[in-house]
Amino acid sequence: MNNGLYQRIDRKEEMMVKAKDSYRYRPILFFIFAYLFTWIFWIPAIFLPESISPFLMLIGLMAPAVASTVFVMASGSDALKRDLKNKIFGFYKVKWLNVLWAVIVFAIIIACSILLSLLFGQSPDQLSFTKDFSFTGVGIAGAFFTITVAAIIEEVGWKGYCEDSIGNYMNWFWESMIFGALWSFWHFPLIFIQGTYHAGLMVNPLYAINFFVSAVPMGFVITWVYLVSDRSILACMIFHFFVNFMQEKIAMTPETKCVETIVITLAAAIIVLLKKDMFFENDHVGRLLAMQGGENHDK
Repeated sequence: MNNGLYQRIDRKEEMMVKAKDSYRYRPILFFIFAYLFTWIFWIPAIFLPESISPFLMLIGLMAPAVASTVFVMASGSDALKRDLKNKIFGFYKVKWLNVLWAVIVFAIIIACSILLSLLFGQSPDQLSFTKDFSFTGVGIAGAFFTITVAAIIEEVGWKGYCEDSIGNYMNWFWESMIFGALWSFWHFPLIFIQGTYHAGLMVNPLYAINFFVSAVPMGFVITWVYLVSDRSILACMIFHFFVNFMQEKIAMTPETKCVETIVITLAAAIIVLLKKDMFFENDHVGRLLAMQGGENHDK
C-alpha cells in the first residue's frame, strides 16, 4: 500500500516537472523596453510647454501596455496569447467581492491616515473632496479622463506581461518587492514635468521621496488584488482607478500622505501575513502558464 502511495507521489512530481512552461519570460528585456519607450517621450516633455507635454506624457504612459502586447504577440506562444486575452476579457475571472474588499481596505487606509494626521496638527477638513484635480492644463474632464486611461493602460502593461514575467521566477512576495521598486522609479521623470501631480511634490523633496517609497507597499496591495481575482486585469483596473481618484479628490495634505505611506505599509504587512500561503508559495515558479492550463492546449 505504501509502495502505491510513493508511486503516486513520484508520478505527481514527474508531472510537475513536465509541466514546466515552454515559453521563457524575459522580465529584464521588458523593463528595458518599458523604461526606454516611456522616458523617450517623458524627458523631452520636461523642456516643452505645458500645452504639448500632456500629449507626450500620454504616449509615454502607453509604453508598458504596448511593450506587453508586443512581447506577447511576438512570443510565438499561443498559451501566452490566450492567457492575456483571458486576463483582459475574462469577466468571469473577476471576484467582485474581493474587489469590493480591496476598495474598502484602501478607503480605510485613507480614513486612518487622515485621523492619525490630526494628532500632528493637520486639519479635519481633509475629510472632504477637493474642487479640482492636482494637475493643470487639461481641465476637469481631461483630468478625469487621464486618471481613467492611466488605470486602464498601466494595468494592461504591468499585469499583461510584466508581473507574471517576474513572478514566474520567484514567489509573489519578492515579485511584489521588485515590481514595486521598478514601478516606483518608472515615474521619476514626472517630477520634472510642470503641471503634473509629481512636479507639485517638489515644493518639498521629502514629499517626492514619500511618493516613490509609497509605491513599494502599494505594489504588494495591488498584487494581492491581482492574485485573489485569479489574475484578472479588469479587477486591477477598477482598483487602480479608485486609488487614483481617491488620491486626487480627497483633500489630504502632503504631510498626511506621508502618514498614509506608513499606514499602507502596515496594511501591506497585514495582507502578507494573512495571505502568506499565497505570497510565499513556489508551486507556480517556472510553470505559471502551465498552471493556467494554457500550455496543455499547445501540445
